[in-house]
Amino acid sequence: MTASTRHEAVRSITAEAALEFSTGHESHGSARLPEYYGRYVFNDRVQRERLPGPIYKALRQVIETGATLSMDIADAVASAMKDWAIEAGATHYTHWFQPMTGMTAEKHDSFLKPTNDGGAMLEFSGRELFQGEPDASSFPSGGLRATFEARGYTAWDPTSPAFLRRSAEGATLTIPTAFCSWTGAALDKKTPLLRSNEALSRASVRILNLIGENDVKRCTASTGAEQEYFLIDREFFHLRPDLLACGRTLFGARPFKGQEFDDHYFGSITPRVLRFMHDLEHECWTLGIPAKTRHNEVAPSQFELAPVYAGVSVSVDQNMLIMALLKEVAERHGFAALLHEKPFAGLNGSGKHVNWSVTDNLGNNLFDPGKTPHENLKFILYLTATIRAVDLHQDLLRMSIASAGNDHRLGANEAPPAIISIFLGDQLEEVVRSLIERRAPKTSVNGNTIQLGVTSLPDLSRDISDRNRTSPFAFTGNKFEFRAVASNQSAAYPAAFLNTILAESLDHLSDLIEAKGGPNTENIESVVRDVLAAHERILFSGDNYSEAWTLEAASRGLLNRRSTPEALSDFAKEENIKLFETYRVLSREEVLSRYVVQNEIYLNKINIEAIATRDIAMTMILPAAMAHQLRLAQSITALETAMGAESTGPQKEILALTTSAIGRLKAAVDTLLHTQEEIEPAEMEEGAKATAYRERVVPAMDQVRETADLLERLIDDDLWPLPKYREMLFIQ
Repeated sequence: MTASTRHEAVRSITAEAALEFSTGHESHGSARLPEYYGRYVFNDRVQRERLPGPIYKALRQVIETGATLSMDIADAVASAMKDWAIEAGATHYTHWFQPMTGMTAEKHDSFLKPTNDGGAMLEFSGRELFQGEPDASSFPSGGLRATFEARGYTAWDPTSPAFLRRSAEGATLTIPTAFCSWTGAALDKKTPLLRSNEALSRASVRILNLIGENDVKRCTASTGAEQEYFLIDREFFHLRPDLLACGRTLFGARPFKGQEFDDHYFGSITPRVLRFMHDLEHECWTLGIPAKTRHNEVAPSQFELAPVYAGVSVSVDQNMLIMALLKEVAERHGFAALLHEKPFAGLNGSGKHVNWSVTDNLGNNLFDPGKTPHENLKFILYLTATIRAVDLHQDLLRMSIASAGNDHRLGANEAPPAIISIFLGDQLEEVVRSLIERRAPKTSVNGNTIQLGVTSLPDLSRDISDRNRTSPFAFTGNKFEFRAVASNQSAAYPAAFLNTILAESLDHLSDLIEAKGGPNTENIESVVRDVLAAHERILFSGDNYSEAWTLEAASRGLLNRRSTPEALSDFAKEENIKLFETYRVLSREEVLSRYVVQNEIYLNKINIEAIATRDIAMTMILPAAMAHQLRLAQSITALETAMGAESTGPQKEILALTTSAIGRLKAAVDTLLHTQEEIEPAEMEEGAKATAYRERVVPAMDQVRETADLLERLIDDDLWPLPKYREMLFIQ
């Protein structure tokens, strides 16, 4: 790769920027949207049309109540599912699952079955729908099984509908599944999520029945993940080995202009990006993903897609699909979609804001405060339980979002800090204080409007709270928004952990109410008052970015786990293992395995970044710097010959600065190499090694980058081999 390659890429991109990109789809007009929305999903409408009445009702019982799934149901569903898929061009089916890699996995099998007369038929049985058997040996297990114990099973998750992934060659019936070992241990992220939803339902039904809501038979969590991402031209992406290998730029000097003017946020969407978004939304809609909102985000070339939230299993699956579609559709349009939490230093990173709530089988959102939240008993109980859960289990929530990528974002000036706290807003905080102090609240939402002072503009209804973008866990009207979730991660762990800790707190409230003699007004008020008083330290409505909050949080006894190794260190504590075992979300072995796997993932990512840092510095940046050094030396020699030594003072200063930077870069690379060589062979427990990488390797990488970015500002532009920030972020 040379600088001329970079310049040629710029010329190519600017020459082709105005070209239309054909999507191959029919018109995306809004009038036709109801016709093709969910076209490639085996959803409730399709099930009702294609399944015999008794089978359809039995399947809905399984989905809605958790009833046992029989083989008779599976056989009938498989037959209808096969016919539907084949009519749409499918030749294969796959069990689609979410191993602990954080990505999705699939193995495709055809419907083909040879016949004795040399022909073939198409078959798909209930057994094949019900259970698959991928080789589990190459997926991370964290010690749950030995490498030679290869057998693994996938189990159909009927709560998340099957769908078709289409290509020009045909289609594949894709069946969401759970993934477990031969012994039944969960090897994935979906199984704990489904278990946590069951635990939350049991605890919710218990407390709601306790207070007289006897028609409630089942509850479920709902989530919606707002997905942030960057788009850069694919040619630039392929010229950046750090982006290819690591998902983020390991080098790059600050551009002349970044996000100082806030001119990209909610700005006009460029035609090329808008064509991409139209295509992406069409793909989402045909797969039943309710993509609702699109807009420019704060950083240049950064964007967001937000769906309407749905049941937790469906929502998590849909978000995994969205991430895959982002990359596929971007490539179709000559872009690369970057999902890393911090692909560009000095600019806002990307998150995945997970909106979370709980709904009962009657359709009631249990986080809806109504017009008088202090009089809404269900809401007060769920609010109290959530406050207690988040305060008591800060460590688990922080662990659920821990990753090497998120370490670059949490605590930076665009993301919630590593300190977990809850934002409720003035009115709900007043409700909490009034409950603790045994008095009526001072505020109400009735008639609360914003008058703009212009007769042609309408009065605006005011939400019960302002929005605090600095809070990691904020109440937003009828749900909580977990804003600290990483853009590139599955939402399964954050959702599963929220479900589990809320279930535990709801049971705790039920226990206290029963211990006091039952659910009369006095007993409930007493329990709520005591619990809120014990856990109100987790509430904070101010600026979470400020140093003052860091100090105040410490004085309150709140945790501040700044890095992934710190966050993971809390995961396998005995009290956390007991919690997961009690609620049958994870066994002791499954907890410990995830501790090992998460540390391994962190180590591998930092190790790859360190190797890439060394290689790019030595094979691309140093050669460019020395070529520039040679040019300077030759220029000085020629100038001295023509005009005398006294004429070359400034040139010699530049040469000295360049030479010094080259020396520092080489020394920094050597230090990085030696640091890795010392740590890597050392016999350490996973957490200790991860900590060593965080405390020694990451700073060594930063030293290499600091000097390399200085050289980018010194070296002739036509010698610099890597696409620059000013090009990647602003040329589309």
